[in-house]
Amino acid sequence: MSERDPLSILFSGWRKIILFGLIAALVGAGLSFVFPLKYGVTMRLLIIQKQLAAADPYTAMKASERIADNLGQVIYTTSFYDKVIGAHYNTDTSFFSEDEIRRRREWGKMVETQVMRGSGMLVTTVYHEDPEQAEQFARAIAFVLTTEGWEYIGGGDLQIRLVDEPLSSRWPVKPNIPGNALTGFVLGALVGCGYVWSSRRRDSLFHG
Repeated sequence: MSERDPLSILFSGWRKIILFGLIAALVGAGLSFVFPLKYGVTMRLLIIQKQLAAADPYTAMKASERIADNLGQVIYTTSFYDKVIGAHYNTDTSFFSEDEIRRRREWGKMVETQVMRGSGMLVTTVYHEDPEQAEQFARAIAFVLTTEGWEYIGGGDLQIRLVDEPLSSRWPVKPNIPGNALTGFVLGALVGCGYVWSSRRRDSLFHG
């Protein structure tokens, strides 16, 4: 390959590219510690609509998925938050601001929902600096869903079962330190490629 070939130029400067990547990876990982480290507690709930028990499996599954989608959004509402706080669990509310707008934002960041397609399950994860508090909030959410979740759908034939108990992560999962380091490495390597390329182009112009 010619020295003017892009791949040849980048290969000749691979050490600088790696160095840029490593520096950016360290910066990305270091910046992660600026934010509080949070544990994640995950649980799974199964949505069953009794009136569709005799329907074909595909129809019943799609109906459960739609309900799970709706409940996943309901969890973020102020009404649901109030029920969770009012449940008889050892949840610490001092974390939340008294300002309504900020409280909604804080609640939205604490809870994450996901529907498992093809299963009718609602996966809910609670993030908190204290894993015990994360578990208490998760259990309060599960209690409200299993006992009062049908009220948000408008039908008493809905059954919500907690099929996987809240399980805490062994290590903090937020911020995602490995992910941030990898992102930093990739971005740093790209910057390194640009530096190597521009340096070689500049040298070639100066030396004809």
